[in-house]
Amino acid sequence: MEILDAIILGIIQGLTEFLPVSSSGHLELGKVILGDNSVPEESLLFTVILHFATALSTIVVFRKDVWEILSGLFQFKWNEESQFSVKIIISMLPAVFVGLFFEEQLEAFFGGNIRFVGFMLLITAVLLYFADKAKDTNKKVRFATAFIVGISQAIAMLPGISRSGATISTSVLLGVDKSKAARFSFLMVVPLIFGKIAKDLLSGDLTFNGENNVAMGAGFIAAFIAGLAACTWMIKLVRKSKLSYFAIYCLVVGLIAIVYGFMSP
Repeated sequence: MEILDAIILGIIQGLTEFLPVSSSGHLELGKVILGDNSVPEESLLFTVILHFATALSTIVVFRKDVWEILSGLFQFKWNEESQFSVKIIISMLPAVFVGLFFEEQLEAFFGGNIRFVGFMLLITAVLLYFADKAKDTNKKVRFATAFIVGISQAIAMLPGISRSGATISTSVLLGVDKSKAARFSFLMVVPLIFGKIAKDLLSGDLTFNGENNVAMGAGFIAAFIAGLAACTWMIKLVRKSKLSYFAIYCLVVGLIAIVYGFMSP
């Protein structure tokens, strides 16, 4: 694995994990652009490392919120912190269900099919457009809302459907305040990422041979720094109702991916 390729993929992961343009879709496109030979053989390990980097950047940006969630779990009181913690758990259920029972079917979509990625990016563009037009409110995330948003997160496991875009858009369309929607969207994915990392470690699928430590370290740093910037930037953009810009971007990239997919052998 080349260090430059690792850095490029790390930046792609770090930016697109938080920007509503689909990190999985862009990683698939990035792999096609870089060529199969540029993708590490330890693909699963590298993917886990990049996701760990973005999860860590989320914890840094929302360190106070993460502490409130953790403290809420151990207070054993039905207060605002513990209720928010329960909402996070509820939002995880659909994605956990899909990950446990449909993992093989889901992996079939990650085979470099950029036409599929393109069509999914068009769906993301539509979601972002309508969310951008929604009126801002002061409503918080409710328990039922958390489950519905969790369903959108599960659907966003498909490459091309933006996780942050789908969850933020769903929350906003359900009447949740845009800033609160962004905060909930970013926090709800952290337990899932660490859960996925733990599952992969326990399953023995991850192998450490030490040959690509420098490149993987470079990818981790790139993803972490890009994640910090994107997470902070995205919160400001959502608050200012700038999602339409990303809708246009997803529309353009989606159409290019579809055309390229039909033209390539």
